[in-house]
Amino acid sequence: MRIPIIAGNWKMNKTVPEAVALVDEMGPALAAVQGVEKVVCPSFVALASLAPVVARYQIGLGAQDLFWEKSGAYTGEVSPLMLAGVCQYVIIGHSERRQYFGETDESVNKKLKAALAAGLRPIVCVGEVLAQYEAGETDQVVAAQVRAGFAGITPEQARGIVVAYEPVWAIGTGKAATRDIAQRVIGMIRGLLAELFGQDVAQVMRIQYGGSVNAANIVEYMSAPDIDGALVGGASLKSAEFIAIVQGTAKAKSL
Repeated sequence: MRIPIIAGNWKMNKTVPEAVALVDEMGPALAAVQGVEKVVCPSFVALASLAPVVARYQIGLGAQDLFWEKSGAYTGEVSPLMLAGVCQYVIIGHSERRQYFGETDESVNKKLKAALAAGLRPIVCVGEVLAQYEAGETDQVVAAQVRAGFAGITPEQARGIVVAYEPVWAIGTGKAATRDIAQRVIGMIRGLLAELFGQDVAQVMRIQYGGSVNAANIVEYMSAPDIDGALVGGASLKSAEFIAIVQGTAKAKSL
C-alpha cells in the first residue's frame, strides 16, 4: 500500500514570518488527517525557521532545489549537506528550473545522486511542454527524462524516490490534465520504472501528479490507481485550499 504524499511547492513566495504564519494556520487541520504524508517546500531562507514549526504538526519539510557538489566556490548555490540537517525532501528538475535556469536531464541526474548520498528524499519532476503534448510526443519525452534522470540509480535507491509528473502546459495555467490523461502517463512511468528497477520496486515507488491541482479536482485525480499524491503549486499557498486537498486525498484513497 503506497501512502499518498501531498507536497506544496511554494516557489518564490512568502517571507519567513509569512511562511511560519501559514504553517501555524493550517498545521492543526493537517495533523488531524491520517493516511496522507504532507510536505511543504518553502524558499531556502525559510527552511531553518520552519523546521521546528512543521515538526509540531507532523509535516515534512522540503527544499526546492540543490547543487550537486558538497561545498566549494559556487556562489549562490546550496549543497546537499547544508539541507540534510534541516529538511527531509528536495524537489529536483522542476520545469521552471529547466525553463529559466538551464536544468537538463544530466544535471537532474547529478542532483539526484547527490541528494541520495546526503540522505535526502528526492521528488524528481518530469513532464512535456505544450508543443510536445500537441504533437503526441508525451510518452517519448517523459520516458527520455526518466531514463536519463535515473541513470546509474540502483533499485534500492529508487524505492525512496518520489516522481512527479507535471505536464508543463498545465502548471499554473488553470488547464489541468484530465484524470485519464494523468493516469495513462503515470501508468506508463510506472511501467518504465518496472523495466528499470523491477516490478517490486515500481509498485512501491510513489508517483505524484502536478499541474493546476486544487480542492475541486483532487478527489478525481486521487481516485486513479497509479496516482499517489500531488505536487501542488499556487493552491498550497492558501491554507483552506491546501487543507482541503489533503483531506480530499485521504477521502479518495480510503474508498
